[in-house]
Amino acid sequence: MGNFLITWDPLLPLLVLAGMAALGILVLGMGLLAPRPGRPAPGLALRALAVTGILGTLANPSLVLEDREALSDIGLIIVDRSPSQSIGERTAQTERALSEVRAWADTQSNLELRVIDAPRVSSDTDQPSAGLRDGSHLFTALEHALADVPRERFSGAMLITDGRIHDVPEDAAKLNMTAPIHALVTGARDVGDRRLTIVQSPGFGIVGDEVRLTLRIDEPRATQARQAQITIRRDGEIRGRTTLVPVGVDHSIDMIVDRGGPSVFEITVGEGTQELTLTNNRAVVTINGIRDRLRVLLVSGAPHPGERTWRNLLKADPSVDLVHFTILRPPDKQDGTPVRELSLIAFPYRELFEIKLNDFDLIIFDRYQRMGILPSVYLRNIANYVQSGGALLEATGPEITPAASLYRTALAAVLPGEPTGDLIESPFTADVNETGRRHPVTAHLTGLPADPGDTPNWGRWFRQIDARPKSGTVVMEGANERPLLILDRVGEGRVGQFLSDHIWLWARGYEGGGPHNELLRRLAHWLMKEPELEEDRLTTFVRGDTIEITRRSLKPDLAPVFVTSPTGEESQIVLDELGDGRASGQIAVSAPGIYHFDDGTRTTVAGVGTINPIEFADVTSTDLLLRPATTATGGGVTWLSETGVPDLRRNRVGRAQADTPSSGVSARWLAFQRNDASAIRGVQNVPFLPALLLLILIGAMLVGAWRRESR
Repeated sequence: MGNFLITWDPLLPLLVLAGMAALGILVLGMGLLAPRPGRPAPGLALRALAVTGILGTLANPSLVLEDREALSDIGLIIVDRSPSQSIGERTAQTERALSEVRAWADTQSNLELRVIDAPRVSSDTDQPSAGLRDGSHLFTALEHALADVPRERFSGAMLITDGRIHDVPEDAAKLNMTAPIHALVTGARDVGDRRLTIVQSPGFGIVGDEVRLTLRIDEPRATQARQAQITIRRDGEIRGRTTLVPVGVDHSIDMIVDRGGPSVFEITVGEGTQELTLTNNRAVVTINGIRDRLRVLLVSGAPHPGERTWRNLLKADPSVDLVHFTILRPPDKQDGTPVRELSLIAFPYRELFEIKLNDFDLIIFDRYQRMGILPSVYLRNIANYVQSGGALLEATGPEITPAASLYRTALAAVLPGEPTGDLIESPFTADVNETGRRHPVTAHLTGLPADPGDTPNWGRWFRQIDARPKSGTVVMEGANERPLLILDRVGEGRVGQFLSDHIWLWARGYEGGGPHNELLRRLAHWLMKEPELEEDRLTTFVRGDTIEITRRSLKPDLAPVFVTSPTGEESQIVLDELGDGRASGQIAVSAPGIYHFDDGTRTTVAGVGTINPIEFADVTSTDLLLRPATTATGGGVTWLSETGVPDLRRNRVGRAQADTPSSGVSARWLAFQRNDASAIRGVQNVPFLPALLLLILIGAMLVGAWRRESR
């Protein structure tokens, strides 16, 4: 392809040339004053040509020849690859439309088609799902693609999508496009879908208090449902209620935070009359339980050295409010003084064990025995308190006999060990048994040897109360491998039973001491249901693009863990036993959302990326979001489910680029703009006329003019 133009490169300044031209015109004008009126001087025409030739030569014209190459136009196809595009027939519609558009483009000799998948996942993102967390960003992908396309070659863009795009410009007129934007919409019109939305949720709550969660259930295009049933699960387990909530309005639900640490609440709504996906029928809320103040009641039955150990441990924690009473009168004291007159103030048993009993997070009986101070009705209240979710720890001492033991009261319903009446008074080293090495209360205690056959490097104790375990789990053993520490779950609460009062020897550093603070702290926190000390639990932790799975159990468990991804895909993983009550494994994640884990006994969930992603907030197909952008750029919209891929054309700049039927109707044809762009491959500068030829012509004209005038 060639092109040419004439350029001028004057040999003299323009003012000089202008003066010479004026002088030439003056001389030629004088020639018009011929000797005979009405007739110019002979040879005037030749003189005029000569003057023009001289001025033209001095103007130095040249002919520029351009070697141009036609450039192909570039069209962009932005393919929506977001999770909502996998619903129903949308994936098949997308691939079929893409194949047809590519086949048509192959028949066009001057069109280059570039296909961009959106979102495009960068290899340096911290998660493979990084591009998916905030929804479908097709216009961002279009903007990045246009950075590599010269605007004079841009022929138009075609978006293949369900229409749920989350980066549509607010002002379509500011797109500043030089070619049209078309849309091929997947899915079907007027198909409803029930969805659950969390309107407001608290990030934390005080343990024991209620928090308010506001949610909303929408079901467009459905006329039957007025209420929907929701189910609330905590950490994969059903907690509380299944209830009916109204559809189409905000609804508030009060939930109780009953333990410290993060709790994952999963809210699920039942299937609606029309459903595109069940993914948006559930949402996850993480609430971090914060203990305001831990209230602990310590009742000591007799003064002894270990009493200070309990006080120091509980007083060292600024978050603990300790209420401590010591019974100063031993049971064998007989002086006739009434029990209620043995202290300066009356023992507030009614206030503690009836009115404010449920205000305590933990009750500790330290070397307490039946002595007629606590009526049986209050001991029954404590048993009910434990079964309703409270925590009780009994640390026995030498005073305990079968008759004086709390086991002979209403507390027998919750205590795991029955004292035999035997008192063991011989040196022994407390040890953690096989089960205790798997229990988080006693596993990995400082000084505990790795080999179970080795004796722990702890100081010896000299007294133990023998008991028969009737329930619960023995995690520590003492003399003659008799139970030393028994843990049990009773109803909704927990109970611990320490069958020795010599832990204070560890606190005093006798024979090197032992991990008394570590053991008692773990024990108290286990009793108060701290999540990190659960001995039978399935937990997950999201780290980058992997989910780490940990299972705690008191016995080795080889059951595989079944995983359900946010898209409904199921897989399984076998965890590796670590030998200390834990088994672990990890899986790679590929999409944001809620992952479910179930090993047949335990369940849990994990949220990756945005837990309630905007991508699934509304999955119905629509063209309303795209209409302003296509209209502003001269493009059109077509529903693939109605017409398939429309007629594709190439139209020149200035002509219509899409069929524009009435609003909401699919376009019958769409066009990619023809720009006829080209690039210069070479330039040749050729003189307009050779200088020698110009001199000969000018000389000939001057000679001719002279000869005519001389006749």
